Amino acid sequence: MVAGEGFEPSKAEPGDFGRSGNPPGSYKSYGALVVRAANDTLGAGTLKITKEPTTMADSSFDVVSKIDRMELDNAINQAIREIDTRFDFKNTGAKIELSGDKIAIEADTEERAKATLDVVKDKLIKRGVSLKHLDAAEPQLSGKIYKIACTLKEGISTENAKKIAKFLKDEGPKTIKTQIQGDELRVSSKSRDDLQEAIEQIKNGKFEFAVQFVNFR
Repeated sequence: MVAGEGFEPSKAEPGDFGRSGNPPGSYKSYGALVVRAANDTLGAGTLKITKEPTTMADSSFDVVSKIDRMELDNAINQAIREIDTRFDFKNTGAKIELSGDKIAIEADTEERAKATLDVVKDKLIKRGVSLKHLDAAEPQLSGKIYKIACTLKEGISTENAKKIAKFLKDEGPKTIKTQIQGDELRVSSKSRDDLQEAIEQIKNGKFEFAVQFVNFR
């Protein structure tokens, strides 16, 4: 020190800033960790690491009612090939036609029309398409041909979504939450185990409509 002059401010050495390069007493965040540079109590170059409180995000899945169109096409094509080759359908005018969400079935007799429908149902089951998607009317006589009009049902109506939501509220794990989103139902919880349990409960719920589970995250 030179007489008449004040103290010269000390220059901090690199080690005084700790590994983060921040001045003592400052903070730097690394994800869920907060790194505190050295203070006078801990000593220069010491890092204090503490956990920040974190909030666990909900997991979820969507309940939907959708037909795999590829499997539907495969089922119908297989049914057509079968009635074209089976002896008991020969010369009966049996016919199957898929157009959009409609399946048209016809044959010369009511018995053969119903038998053709049974073939379609059998192929749908084998291709993993639930028969709950199929709404088949009674055979109707048109001229000399018996016709069966079938409608394919997709989507979960608001009424059906409410049925599932109420079922889960009454029977499901208490952590489960539900939200109707258009023709789907989102089910969420902080527990993935509870979501798996909810899926099994819905599968066993004996609903009159088909359901599938997608977007598990």
